[in-house]
Amino acid sequence: MKSEPPLKFPPGPERGALDGVFSPFRRDPLTFLANAARTYGDIVGLRFLHFRTYLISNPDDIEDVLVNHPRKFVKGRVLQANKRLFGNGLLTSEGDFWLRQRRLAQPAFHRTRIASYAETMVQYAERMLEHWKDGEERDAHQEMMQLTLQIVGKTLFDADVAGDAQEIGRTITLLLDFSSDFRRLIFTPKWLPTPRNIQTTFAIRRLNKIVYRMIADRRSSERDAGDLLSMLLTAQDEDGTRMNDRQLRDETLTLFLAGYETTANLLAWTWWLLATHPEAEKKLHQELDAALGGRAPTMDDLPRLPYTGHILTESLRLYPPAWGMARLAIEDHEIAGYRVPAGTGVAIAQWIVHRDPRWYEAPEEFCPERWEGDLQKRLPRFAYFPFGGGPRQCIGNMFALMEATLVLATVAQRFRLRMEAGAEIVPLASITLRPKNGVPVRLESRRVQGKAAESQAVIAS
Repeated sequence: MKSEPPLKFPPGPERGALDGVFSPFRRDPLTFLANAARTYGDIVGLRFLHFRTYLISNPDDIEDVLVNHPRKFVKGRVLQANKRLFGNGLLTSEGDFWLRQRRLAQPAFHRTRIASYAETMVQYAERMLEHWKDGEERDAHQEMMQLTLQIVGKTLFDADVAGDAQEIGRTITLLLDFSSDFRRLIFTPKWLPTPRNIQTTFAIRRLNKIVYRMIADRRSSERDAGDLLSMLLTAQDEDGTRMNDRQLRDETLTLFLAGYETTANLLAWTWWLLATHPEAEKKLHQELDAALGGRAPTMDDLPRLPYTGHILTESLRLYPPAWGMARLAIEDHEIAGYRVPAGTGVAIAQWIVHRDPRWYEAPEEFCPERWEGDLQKRLPRFAYFPFGGGPRQCIGNMFALMEATLVLATVAQRFRLRMEAGAEIVPLASITLRPKNGVPVRLESRRVQGKAAESQAVIAS
């Protein structure tokens, strides 16, 4: 076995110094990590203050960590620092407690249960479109955030989001903004009364007040509303035990983030990609017109929309909402022949692996057609992993993909989204990957265009 990987430092003013490594990472983690992998290879040693972490980018090494030896690693320091928000939910918990929670939550994401939410997703998308008008300027990211907020509010809490879910969404967005500054998140003591810590404390108190009240109301009513909260309330382990209020709080907030923030980001990036790739947009419209003929999509239509699926697959490749993950070794391990001692961090970035020319031809280009053949079968298992992998793979991946497909099909039948001139779309790498300045678009009604084309044809004849 080799010794520990040699520390390798991408260009910076001082090797190993905080300002030499952490500052460029904090300013632009996507570029920093991509340059590190491109310059130094599949395993790169980095140091932030006295903390060592190894960036790994080979799919086989990633599989070794996530699938072959998951019990040797726990979630990384960024997620641990976010336990103030997510508590001990599926995103942050570990070991036997996590396994028990996963078993309790799994029935809520059974395929038949997820399918029952399809109609709700389409109804809310159509409700949004009632307020859209040809020629309007809107922010596609904000529109998708509002839509997915309404959908998750209904499917998770059986609540229209005029009140509680809106407040939850605003507060989570505020806390995620705070989380985009990794240096402050990790190194600022939580007890220090900084303005950000004080804001965070009060924001989490607001969240807790709302969620605990919703849980108490549901417990007292003993009503099965057909939502995810009802499933979590009635779920019981093999010994008959159920989740207490704290566990329910942690899981509902975790699921709220997964069903709200990440799906909205996927759709926002997809609208931008389609607006800047008219040929792909044209093929999408052709498929939707042929398969749906203007009617609302249903769960049964999904197999008839393969190109729609390829668009989302390619969007997830280029702009995965979960753009990276981190693990902390709790036992000594070996990666690529190097010794990785306990206490060492391991960083994995979908952003890097999904754009690796070893696995993808023209990796920076948006090309949904690349998924039409057997590419996914030929790829190494972890050359494409937008929802993670191994036992910690995202429990809501089917929910998210179904929601994104149905929303994309519903909206694209009615509107084209055209980019505003001069708009600069910049990715912001926080816990999720978001468009920093939104996605400003101008709405173009396909129905209006169709009628105009018919009128021109009549005049010409």
